[in-house]
Amino acid sequence: MAKETKKIKIQWYRSTIATPRKHKVIVRSLGFTKLNQIIERPDTESIRGMVAKIPHLLRIVD
Repeated sequence: MAKETKKIKIQWYRSTIATPRKHKVIVRSLGFTKLNQIIERPDTESIRGMVAKIPHLLRIVD
């Protein structure tokens, strides 16, 4: 029986132009390729921490 993991939906809604390089790296490492894209990732502490670093660029969608 496979263990069911929780998922979190994240949307990239603001551009990374004029943001520090670290912020751009975080957006890329989460897997975003286009603005206004919504992706699903496992709801882990590391993913939540990445989102918490750049709340002005990302939002959590229901």
